[in-house]
Amino acid sequence: MFDKLIIFDYRNKTMNITFHFLEPISLQNRSVLKSFLGSLFKKEKIKSNSLSIVFCSDKYLLKINQTYLQHDYYTDIITFNLSQPGSEAIDGEIYISIDRIRDNAKALQVTIKQELHRVIFHGALHLCGYKDKKPSDIALMRKKEDSYLNSYFK
Repeated sequence: MFDKLIIFDYRNKTMNITFHFLEPISLQNRSVLKSFLGSLFKKEKIKSNSLSIVFCSDKYLLKINQTYLQHDYYTDIITFNLSQPGSEAIDGEIYISIDRIRDNAKALQVTIKQELHRVIFHGALHLCGYKDKKPSDIALMRKKEDSYLNSYFK
């Protein structure tokens, strides 16, 4: 399944956001989410060209993790910044494991919808330059995720 919408960002350049469903997941209000992602990049002062979000299985994402990152473990998300060196605008891909979303939602006692959006915003924040390796980076990432989740679901 393929879904595409072009929105305008804060510098009058178009941002192309696409969703690709390799695994089924309910993602309602896609146009609202796409506009919100555009506003997230704007708020973070990041120019954006294109973003592809791919919803896949654990097995699919594990293969990407092994091939491109040399990691041999499951993860909920992998984000790639595909921008050309020196480019002012972001081109990115976010791969999300639907299996991990379901398991994490259950473990964290949140809805699949909440966990799915948290992970989408997490990937967008990575494209904005936020990291999550050190404890201080993780704390800032969680604070940003929570802020955007609260804003999105208000």
